[in-house]
Amino acid sequence: MKRIMIHAYTKLNLGDDLFIKVLCERYPDTRFILPARKEYKQCLASLPNLTVYPIESIWVRGIRKLLKKLDNADFQKMLLKRLAGRCDGVVQIGGSMYMQGEGWKKDYSWKLDVFDTKKPFYVLGANFGPYKDDLFYEKYRELFSTYADICFRDQYSHELYKDLGNVRLAPDIIFQHPQQGNPGSGKHIVISVIKPSARDNLKDLDSMYYNKIKDIAVAFIEEGHEVKLMSFCEYEGDEEAVQTILSLIPQPYADHASLYFYKTNLEEAVGILSSSSMIVATRFHAMILGWVFGKPVFPIAYSEKTINVMNDAHFTGAYADLKSMESLEPELVVRSFDTNRLNVSVLARQAESHFEKLDNYLGKSKNAEEAAAITPAVFARRGHES
Repeated sequence: MKRIMIHAYTKLNLGDDLFIKVLCERYPDTRFILPARKEYKQCLASLPNLTVYPIESIWVRGIRKLLKKLDNADFQKMLLKRLAGRCDGVVQIGGSMYMQGEGWKKDYSWKLDVFDTKKPFYVLGANFGPYKDDLFYEKYRELFSTYADICFRDQYSHELYKDLGNVRLAPDIIFQHPQQGNPGSGKHIVISVIKPSARDNLKDLDSMYYNKIKDIAVAFIEEGHEVKLMSFCEYEGDEEAVQTILSLIPQPYADHASLYFYKTNLEEAVGILSSSSMIVATRFHAMILGWVFGKPVFPIAYSEKTINVMNDAHFTGAYADLKSMESLEPELVVRSFDTNRLNVSVLARQAESHFEKLDNYLGKSKNAEEAAAITPAVFARRGHES
């Protein structure tokens, strides 16, 4: 049995946690190693082939005390390097893993120190950017050239590196999530929200965004709907955003609004989405899951990754850009209840292509030939229902 280390965003974010679940379920005969906070033992308890190494466990803290000369970052790097060295390879699975921040050079050096380039490294489901200068792009070109396989989820990222022989393209991995429920069968409208100011490019937009989401919620309630404000990630401020928005909704409308916080129960959170009648999606994977479940979705794009994937999927429904949504009429969002669905059956099959090369390495017998046969270089056009 091969041992594979998972390199992922482990901040209890619903979308990223689903990535890990899909990966482990696809390869039941592979032992996966995930360094993460202890809550992941509960979050992913249904995966018998996953071992979670809590990086803040008692024994780790004990060893750190013995090695007082190492600061926290150096100790974690040493621990992760040891874990990676005991594995046969690494799978990095996640979306926005290559954004240029102020500390990107340190992050880049960290990857060089932790992961052995002699062992295969797979990048699945990522998008590249946003980035500001050519050095960032060129340094990752150097690093990517050493990887076993890179499969981006959007054409923009693919175009940047398609001349490398190990770079491929497929739709977002979560497109292959199993469908649940019946389209339009739910009784509530889910509104997934974010805290804009948690992102450098969305500073000073909290008040405008919260008030507009409040207006959208009231508009749906006036039409007789129940509204559920949903947090995908406490760490990124979603819960604070949800609570602030609820406090803005006046009576008697507030009696028809409720909150949902994703903590560690993946199945319950996905069930909230699949049992809805519509999703107003600021969170990227609220949009993807809404399409998968056959729901009308009104996307609120807070980054280029959302726009890029909507374009790749040939979604032609109404949507809003968060930066300019102050002029958005709530009635437009309500009217999307009858229009904004997307048939993603072909995209779901194409999404399996992310695992094509990893299937070969892990000896996976699951049939991915049909997915590989559908050329993903240009995502198939699906009928937009309007």
